[in-house]
Amino acid sequence: MENLAALGVGCVLISPRGERSFPALSETPRLLIDKSLGRPPVDWEMFHGFWLVSDRMKGVLEAVDRAGVAFLRCETRSLKGGAPVYWLCDVVRRLDVIDEEKSIVEVLDDGTAYRRYDNMTNSRYVFREEAIGSAHIFRPRFLEHWIICDQAMKDACKAAGVRGMRFGYAYGNYKDLHR
Repeated sequence: MENLAALGVGCVLISPRGERSFPALSETPRLLIDKSLGRPPVDWEMFHGFWLVSDRMKGVLEAVDRAGVAFLRCETRSLKGGAPVYWLCDVVRRLDVIDEEKSIVEVLDDGTAYRRYDNMTNSRYVFREEAIGSAHIFRPRFLEHWIICDQAMKDACKAAGVRGMRFGYAYGNYKDLHR
């Protein structure tokens, strides 16, 4: 990202607690693709708490669950010309899905309105299916570093030939998206 400093990564791009999406930025993110800088991005890459996604990945996410994600277009250029389009992406849907009574979980409460689960213990989470509803992709409330998707999202990614993403077992029928 050519203008990383101007974007204020670390304070501007990171959304306040309880909110997801992109704040107004003074500049459009500018992505330079050049072999001298390393391999070009694939369809999905981590980027400072967000994803950097290709047009193909954006299309899959929008087709399967448009309301669950937000995008910010990057200005992409290549020293060889003809650079593909990339987007910053955030999974914005947050659902209160953890059934604390049925789960094995330690709640960490810092005395504020914000709380989280201790994921370093032998935690076992049970999801409340009714809280998931028709969502295909979401972040569990209090476990917001997780991104959960269902089989329909996984199948759509595989059918589109998306590169850079792998799926791992989470809990129930849902899958944790991670690298």
